[in-house]
Amino acid sequence: MADLTQLTAAELLALHAQIGEDLRSRGVLRTANNPTGDLAEYLFCAAFGWTQAPNSERGFDATGPDGTRFQIKGRRVHRRNPSRQLSAIRDLAGGHFDVLAGVIFDDDFCVFRAALIPRDVVEARSTYVAHTNSHKFILREDVWSAPGVRDATAEVAAAMP
Repeated sequence: MADLTQLTAAELLALHAQIGEDLRSRGVLRTANNPTGDLAEYLFCAAFGWTQAPNSERGFDATGPDGTRFQIKGRRVHRRNPSRQLSAIRDLAGGHFDVLAGVIFDDDFCVFRAALIPRDVVEARSTYVAHTNSHKFILREDVWSAPGVRDATAEVAAAMP
């Protein structure tokens, strides 16, 4: 077995992606999602100095120094699944977050695009899904040109350890 302790976090994530591919080809795994969410939260908090909320916190994942509440979502775009649909947003009308922080990773978990999206933009571009009682939001390219959206790609990419 190889000594992985000498690899950087970025190298380990790329290796994880390769291992996932092999396990999928063997039928052991069916999806390509983990550790996407945790990595997204880590990178945004490291990039902007946010404080992560406890895992049990309802509706937001981090708080900025000014009290802004962030819902953080990540999606790994995969050659077998190019969808940019983020995970379900629960109780969107409840106003639990102020800004959606979204990141798209490539196949090797490198940051492809990241954005800070005001909740009103998320509300306008989301679709309610009755059977999951949630909203779906797709992080399409045109989101970056929506009013109030901040391109955070450079900062989030630079936060990769």
